[in-house]
Amino acid sequence: MKNHYETLGVNKTANSDEIKRAYRKLAGQHHPDKGGDKNKFQEIQAAYGILSDDQKRAQYDNPAQFGGFGRHDTPFDVDAIFNMFGARFHHGHQQHRQQARMALWITLVDSAQGGARTISVGTQQGTHAVEIEIPQGINDGDSVQYSGIGPGGMDLIITYRIHPNPKWQRQGQTLITEHAVSIWELILGCDIPIRDILGNTLMLTVPPQTQPGSVLRLRGRGLASKNNPPGDLLVKIQGQIPNSIDPELLAAIEKNRAP
Repeated sequence: MKNHYETLGVNKTANSDEIKRAYRKLAGQHHPDKGGDKNKFQEIQAAYGILSDDQKRAQYDNPAQFGGFGRHDTPFDVDAIFNMFGARFHHGHQQHRQQARMALWITLVDSAQGGARTISVGTQQGTHAVEIEIPQGINDGDSVQYSGIGPGGMDLIITYRIHPNPKWQRQGQTLITEHAVSIWELILGCDIPIRDILGNTLMLTVPPQTQPGSVLRLRGRGLASKNNPPGDLLVKIQGQIPNSIDPELLAAIEKNRAP
């Protein structure tokens, strides 16, 4: 696949005016009516057709965000995506099938669940539904080879990327989250419901006189994976002062406050 920026002789950061000027100059030089090469002129036109359209240019620059990965109803162009990611097709004595690499963005919940995912693959011959299995507990940056499932029996090598989750931090198979409780619950202790990343409700015991910022552990309730035991769920306890406190209680606290 041609590099459209190189075809027009512009940088990837070129603005629309620079792209237009480059196109007009090259089109004038290579127009067939002026003795130019027809194939070269068509390449210039194709490059300008992509780079002059904001949506097409965004898709060209960021194929993983527009490829329809992870959605069964949005096809992507295998040829374009593979070339964008620098895919190479290998033909050797030990490698008879074509191989292609791609990136697939998923959520942390997708990683926690694992399981089947159908991807619509669009090629020049039509659209193909490809079913892959997301490994449970897959890490950001891990690559998985799916043999012979692509169009024409090619191998797909998918590198998984995981979107950051504002509620959860991940350390291997361990998940870390925060939960706020009132100062009275910190002082007296309590049992509080906690939802894990899959939405299951767990009960967490906060011992009496727990300090704000303490980390409590729910063993085996983190991320599971095929080859490793489940990680733990760590809950960082934050103290929360009630919006309204009885004046008599405040007076009693004041009276008993240490000097």
